Amino acid sequence: MRASVQSLGSLVVVLLVAVPEEPPALRGYGAPASRIERDWEAKFRAISSPDTLRETMRHLSARPHHVGSPYDKANAEWILARFRSWGLDAAIENFEVLFPTPRERAVELVQPTKFAARLVEGPVAGDPTSSQQQEQLPTYNAYSADGDVTGPLVYVNYGVPADYERLERMGVSVKGAIVIARYGGSWRGIKPKVAGEHGAVGCLIYSDPRDDGYQAGDVFPQGPWRPQDGVQRGSVMDMPLYPGDPLTPGVGATRAAKRLALADAPTLTKIPVLPISYGDAQPLLAAVRGPVAPPEWRGGLGITYHVGPGPAKVHLRVRSDWSTRTLYDVIARIPGTGAPDQWIIRGNHHDAWVNGAQDPLSGQVALLDEARALGALVRQGWRPRRTIIYAAWDGEEPGLLGSTEWVEAHADELATRAIAYLNSDTNGRGYLSLAGSHSLEKFINAVAREISDPETGLSVWKREQLRRIALAPSAEERRDVREREDLRIDALGSGSDYTPFLQHAGIAALNLGYGGETGGGIYHSIYDDFYWYTHFDDTSFVYERALSQTMGTAVMRMADAEILPYDFTNLAETVHRYAADLRELWTKQLDEVRERNRELEEGVFTATADPRVTSVPPRPESLPPHLNFAPLENGADALARSAARYERALATAQADGGAALGRPDAGGVNELLLRSERTLTRPGGLPGRPWFRHLLYAPGRYTGYGVKTVPGVREAIEQRRWSEAEEQVRVVGGALVATAALVDSAAVRLEALARR
Repeated sequence: MRASVQSLGSLVVVLLVAVPEEPPALRGYGAPASRIERDWEAKFRAISSPDTLRETMRHLSARPHHVGSPYDKANAEWILARFRSWGLDAAIENFEVLFPTPRERAVELVQPTKFAARLVEGPVAGDPTSSQQQEQLPTYNAYSADGDVTGPLVYVNYGVPADYERLERMGVSVKGAIVIARYGGSWRGIKPKVAGEHGAVGCLIYSDPRDDGYQAGDVFPQGPWRPQDGVQRGSVMDMPLYPGDPLTPGVGATRAAKRLALADAPTLTKIPVLPISYGDAQPLLAAVRGPVAPPEWRGGLGITYHVGPGPAKVHLRVRSDWSTRTLYDVIARIPGTGAPDQWIIRGNHHDAWVNGAQDPLSGQVALLDEARALGALVRQGWRPRRTIIYAAWDGEEPGLLGSTEWVEAHADELATRAIAYLNSDTNGRGYLSLAGSHSLEKFINAVAREISDPETGLSVWKREQLRRIALAPSAEERRDVREREDLRIDALGSGSDYTPFLQHAGIAALNLGYGGETGGGIYHSIYDDFYWYTHFDDTSFVYERALSQTMGTAVMRMADAEILPYDFTNLAETVHRYAADLRELWTKQLDEVRERNRELEEGVFTATADPRVTSVPPRPESLPPHLNFAPLENGADALARSAARYERALATAQADGGAALGRPDAGGVNELLLRSERTLTRPGGLPGRPWFRHLLYAPGRYTGYGVKTVPGVREAIEQRRWSEAEEQVRVVGGALVATAALVDSAAVRLEALARR
């Protein structure tokens, strides 16, 4: 009898141990709603299929499909048909945009010898689509000025402002010259912009093999890197001023829209510019003499790099067809049942410079896979609380045209309805990249913990954490990655379709993608095609599935939440870090001026190494004035206090199953939260850039894609506009106080719900 009792007791213990502990409720969900949501999300993730993703990419990348091409329209119509076949309400929205294409291109070395650049990417044996030459856009930079110029050639490294400062110290001027810059260091559109500001009459951009070619690894077709004739196409529109159609800033480019004259469009380049291959660049650079380039400027070509000018003289000619083209944005909806006027928007572009398997179709096929799976869930009975919008944008490559025009055309609706925008672009094998609004940092960390990495079996969150620990440059940063509850996400600059949503309309945004384990040398070339992707990137399409699972889970979780899952504690902490960075930036400028003045007082002055250059010591500089950072720091403190109160209120409302979250008047909390990102914008925009309205995130004037956080303050300090910096500190501080007040109001409402 005792043995039987002992056996029964052991069985009870085993059963107790075997019952899995229920995971905590999702943020913004009560316990019952959380269980239901997790069940639907698991069903969603099981639907995704690598084979389907592969075949979708094969179809969409079969022909070149740049803006205005027949296959661009055909792809849009094919995507529309797929959306509808899955039960989504879908339509195409058209916009009419300026999109120049080349008529004449020439680059010729005319002195001291003769050489004519080929300006052609040759087909590769075994790669079937690289030979579709009649349909491919030639190698060019969209929105380059027309021009026919001849001048001495000057090598300017990456062609960023710091490089011109270095040339000035070397006694080298680019006035009246044609400059040649290598890709990298900044977005390509910055290179002709800065060159023109320094008096250059033309600009060439090439991919150096040190950065993007045989020094990185085997070149295509033996490996993934850029071959000798490979050329990076791309837009050189001045997008840090505003993206979208150059002729209709701030309004949707419909047929009836009022347009600027071509001569009045400020985002067009002022000098002609062309991209060339390193095969075409080598004879040009080999003919340049003058001072030897600094060590860090020297690339991978088998030549001595000189900066010039002379004796090399180059002739550059660019002529374009400045026609208007039709865009095809494909927009699909799954209507919400509880709050249909609140929108979750998910987007990726479908246009490419050529066949575009990696850019953009590696992201687009995941988006379509998500829509297919969500359509299947709807047929099984799932209904989202909020409306979900899936968007396949056109015209991203020339300058975020399709997304920008759609946002501008729907600005009033978006202001009152948009909850969040979730973007992807390229995708590949490797680690999850996380960037976006810091009010969504905690949310997307939670999603990343749910997704399994295809190669390791870890969560994609854990794999990324381990990567960051291994690469951390200091013990302090390594400890931060290990101990902080959430991985830090990057701030967003520009370069993809999140820009108009976040930085113009003030809609919280995320940009996600996998990558980092494959080489990349086919960006914006004819070799970015199905053959390259299936041989050198996510060959089994399991990371395509991972992106679909990640994005789809995030869309569902945001759409179904009873209380929108924003978090303001991580946002407040991040703003405090930004404030500390700005104070350090100002202090650094102060110290640099003091050090330069000290050297002058002590007679320390280093002349240039070139005896032909006469160097004149500069005069002492005025010290930067004191900057009062208190408004910014006080605003961050206020936001931190409000965020802490909101967290307490949310925890109370989620206690005991979270019944308070399901009450009808909980919608009032969401109406407040919906506006939280908008309070971080300013209707008048940034100084000199009114289109960019967000006060925490913007692309830099001279970085292009690269982000400048708290840009109004940061760029004013960098450019020593001290009164403007002081004013912008007050502006940002006021926006933070307004955000804190809104978060306080949301907390008050949550507290009231929990008391009932």
